[in-house]
This record gives sequence, structure tokens and C-alpha cells, in this order.
Amino acid sequence: MKKLLDSLERAGRLAENTALVLLLGTMIGVSVFQIINRELLGSTFAIAWADELVKIIVLWLAMVGSIAAARDNRHIRIDLITHILSGPLVTWARIVVDVFAAIVCGVIGWYAYLLIREEISWGDTIFNNTPLWIMHAIVPLAFALISYQFVVRVAKLVHSLFAGESGETAG
Repeated sequence: MKKLLDSLERAGRLAENTALVLLLGTMIGVSVFQIINRELLGSTFAIAWADELVKIIVLWLAMVGSIAAARDNRHIRIDLITHILSGPLVTWARIVVDVFAAIVCGVIGWYAYLLIREEISWGDTIFNNTPLWIMHAIVPLAFALISYQFVVRVAKLVHSLFAGESGETAG
């Protein structure tokens, strides 16, 4: 079970890191081009949709970055109780918190999906008739993947409890 979870984690890490690098590189490239175009070339080579693209990339960077933060256990967390408790109680507390976080992210992902379904019916477009919902689809996907990260962490913590390991290394 542990080998399977580790393989899934490695595959996810590679996909997330690749997406972050490509998105950030594209955003920087388009932004630098827009600055040079406006300031030095007087908007000679204007790309009408470049500013919208940068806005969409910022959304995608935030969502993919959130997935990576959850993956590396570097998300925002209020964990005062884990500093008070010790031993297996810390692991149990983390399990409860991570199950709750997985449920919350799953619910947010579900409602974001419902919003995307509604947005499809609106028919809004961007970038010369690309449906806007495609650009926003990252939101439910990201929350589903963040929820998945929490579920994987819970599985590792439960495994560490029953294997007699410290739960500290499971996250």
C-alpha cells in the first residue's frame, strides 16, 4: 500500500511542478512582452488577449500552487493542539484535521463544479470564442486534488499508526 501511495505522490508532484514551471514561464514571458510592447514599441505588436491570458494564468498558478502546498503539507494550518499533544495523540489530531480539510475541500470542489456547469449554460467566451468555463475548470479540479492530497495524507497517517511508526513522517 505504501509503495502505491508513494508512486501516486511522485506522479502528482511531477505533474504539479511541470504545470507550475510552464505557467510561471508563460506568465512572465507574456508580461515582459506586453511591457516592452507598450513602453518601447508603442503597442505596435499589440496582442488584444494578452492581459486576459495573464489573469487566467494567475488563477491557474494560485490553484496549482495550492495543490502543491497541500502536497508538501505547507498549506495554512492552525495547529496549536499538535504542539500541546505528544505521541500518537498528535497523529490522531492530524487525522481528524486532515479528514475535515478533505471534506471541506471536496464540498468546495463540488460547488465549484456546479458553478462551472451553470457557467457552461451562460455561453461566455474568451480568446476568440474559447468557452470561459474551460479556463475556470481549474477551480473544481484543484479543490478535488487538494482533497485527494488530504485523503492520501490521512491514509499515510493511519498506516503509520498501525505500523507503529511516528506519524511525524507521514505528512
